Amino acid sequence: MNEKRLQNPLAERIRYLCWQKDMSYYDLSYKSAVPITTLMHIIDGSTKNPGIFTIIKICSGLEITLIEFFDTEEFREIEFWPE
Repeated sequence: MNEKRLQNPLAERIRYLCWQKDMSYYDLSYKSAVPITTLMHIIDGSTKNPGIFTIIKICSGLEITLIEFFDTEEFREIEFWPE
């Protein structure tokens, strides 16, 4: 797994799902009602911790559930305990 993927699994997941569904970021922005600037900040990593409601809206735009969005090896490997 490359370092970039480990640093921003949300962005990588959104990129992959858009690719899989042949959907542009503009399409996702429109379908999810998440402003394109917000979406691009998540994808470029300048927004490190988007709110859960933003992720729910993105899932809605992708027509998937939160469980489907987070059900990947990358998310299972994240440690949530503070250091």
